[in-house]
Amino acid sequence: MHDAPWRMNEQMKSKGHIQHRKPGTVRIIAGQWRGRRLPVPDVKGLRPSGDRSRETLFNWLQPGLAGARCVDLFAGTGVLGLEAVSRGAAEAVLVDQSPAAVAAMRQSVELLGAGQVAVLEAEALSWLQSQPAHSVDIVLADPPFGAGMAQLAMRALDAADIVRPGGMVYLESARSEPVPAAGPHWQNIKDKVLGEVRMQLFKKI
Repeated sequence: MHDAPWRMNEQMKSKGHIQHRKPGTVRIIAGQWRGRRLPVPDVKGLRPSGDRSRETLFNWLQPGLAGARCVDLFAGTGVLGLEAVSRGAAEAVLVDQSPAAVAAMRQSVELLGAGQVAVLEAEALSWLQSQPAHSVDIVLADPPFGAGMAQLAMRALDAADIVRPGGMVYLESARSEPVPAAGPHWQNIKDKVLGEVRMQLFKKI
């Protein structure tokens, strides 16, 4: 494993998702921080992943979470990355370009005492290009809905080669969009639609 590549930058997540009324807080649903609530900043388009989709996602990821190095791209509230650490991941970096989101995530990290979590303010896809190859075990990518961002995120992850062989990428997209596809280095091992959201899990081969 490489030294953590994300200690240099700092960002967070504003998701241009389907417009739902967002709560004032979102809760971590399992692990050491189970039940702890995180602030949801007033950022246009930000939509935290719901409990049901997160439970499904972490059922998929649980066998490989222990000791994993994770990146939460377009992190928003940071709930995906923080949930991963709560459930046993060794460390996480939360990447988003919204200053308000970054400030809220830093507040959450401080409240949880999560020293193994870094918050980076950066444009997610540009940030990927500066990271060492094979330096991450799991990427959690929930980009803004629309404009083909999910497909762009998958292409950027393929080009950056940040995920180690055998590592995973979770990709969330709108059900109404064309289904994102991966290149030949990826195996789509899970694909599920919940409401208006498509959930995909890819394994690096």
